[in-house]
Amino acid sequence: MGMDLGKKGGAMARINITPYIDILLVLLIIFMVITPIRQLDLKVKVPQASADTGPAEVDPSVIVVSYNSRGDISINGMDQTLGRLGEELWRIYSERSNKNMFISASPDLPYGDVVRIIDIAKGAGVGDIGLIIEEIQ
Repeated sequence: MGMDLGKKGGAMARINITPYIDILLVLLIIFMVITPIRQLDLKVKVPQASADTGPAEVDPSVIVVSYNSRGDISINGMDQTLGRLGEELWRIYSERSNKNMFISASPDLPYGDVVRIIDIAKGAGVGDIGLIIEEIQ
């Protein structure tokens, strides 16, 4: 901090900012060095489109709950009601070791309706739930 004596004889204080600039530049260099230059890449395997366009056979061990825009619910193609869905899922998953399930829902449905199905499934003992989406064209 330097001091100037003004014309009127009083001391006038001024802040010397040179040390602050030096500290700022040192911090800038430190942060530039510790910031990684190359970001980490995630290796993702993207499924490829198959050449077979025929209908795929459904594996009976895979449980798919379908929910269309009209409100119809089915488990692997067998119609169910929303009230009986929890009981039916409980019956299916009580005898299985694989607790995985998929939900195929219409994109026209409100988000809350799909969450209600997920809640019912979790209450019935389902472990992991996957969502099957339809491509919107």
